[in-house]
Amino acid sequence: MTDPTPPPPPSEDASVPPAPPAPAYAAPPVPAYSAPAPPPPNPYAAAPGGGTPGQIRGTGKSILFAIITLGIYELVWVYKTSNERKNYSGEGLGGGLSLLLFAFVSIVMVFLMPAEIGNVQAKYGQEKTVSGVTGLWVLLPIAGGIVWFVKVNGAINEFWKSQGVREA
Repeated sequence: MTDPTPPPPPSEDASVPPAPPAPAYAAPPVPAYSAPAPPPPNPYAAAPGGGTPGQIRGTGKSILFAIITLGIYELVWVYKTSNERKNYSGEGLGGGLSLLLFAFVSIVMVFLMPAEIGNVQAKYGQEKTVSGVTGLWVLLPIAGGIVWFVKVNGAINEFWKSQGVREA
């Protein structure tokens, strides 16, 4: 038969220090079989394509508004399209700075706006339909400004359509 008495405790050896106690603030160990929980979704994160898409503005209607308002609608158009593009892609000057440049040095914006639109098109895997060179159209008297606007407004409208925006 076996002896029911427990074995004697190990002798205290001075060469082996006792294990330190676990700190009171330590979290219990995670079992090896569980994966960490995914982080909760961020409700403020941008949509897969970027931020909020912009609005499609009819080219003919925009030209008509610019004529009726004696050019004031041009300022509105520059502000809104630049602001929407900046909010969506995170790139470009944005509405305020674009409006300021357009009001005081319009020739800069004639080249900069199509360049920014072309860059956004390229960022989202599209062919650049406008670029800074598009600004050269304004050198053609009278018709050049119209051609420039038709090309630039058409490019931004096509971009928004490709991002799922529908005409109102």
